[in-house]
Amino acid sequence: MTDTFKALLEQPVVSRVRRNHGLEHATINILSSRFPGVPMAGHSNPSGFVLIGDLPTEAVQAAIEEALQRMRAGERQLAIAPFCGTNLVTAGFFTGIAGFLAMWGVGPKLRDKLERIPFAIAFSTLALAFSMPLGLIVQERVTTSASPGALEVVEILRFQQRRAVAHRITTRG
Repeated sequence: MTDTFKALLEQPVVSRVRRNHGLEHATINILSSRFPGVPMAGHSNPSGFVLIGDLPTEAVQAAIEEALQRMRAGERQLAIAPFCGTNLVTAGFFTGIAGFLAMWGVGPKLRDKLERIPFAIAFSTLALAFSMPLGLIVQERVTTSASPGALEVVEILRFQQRRAVAHRITTRG
């Protein structure tokens, strides 16, 4: 990583989002083991994160506290999540480029395009296989931080709209 890129990741607003994103993932990882089968998702921003899922507030609070403790003790992998949007964006980017390149130079005739489809599928599949571990690396080095530093929870608010339940976690530090 270049010094300029590292400096960008350490900008206060970027650093806060990355630390909140790491805490969001760690919290979901802990909650997923305690509530198997309960669908969960999250979204981070500089002021905290939203945790979507029908979960008791007390369980959310306990998981956040445990996540902070374990991350501070060095459990960096808690901040990495296999279904993070970073993985999806990375996969979409590489499979899109692969499909585009597979069709590069194909003439205007439909028959020429149809003949290239198996190649495009194979090329895109290889790109997807390549992008899966790459998405985890991008998460680890760019979009999340496993070092919460002085991050602390200020407030946990539960809200519900129709059948969707979420918690808004506000952080500082």
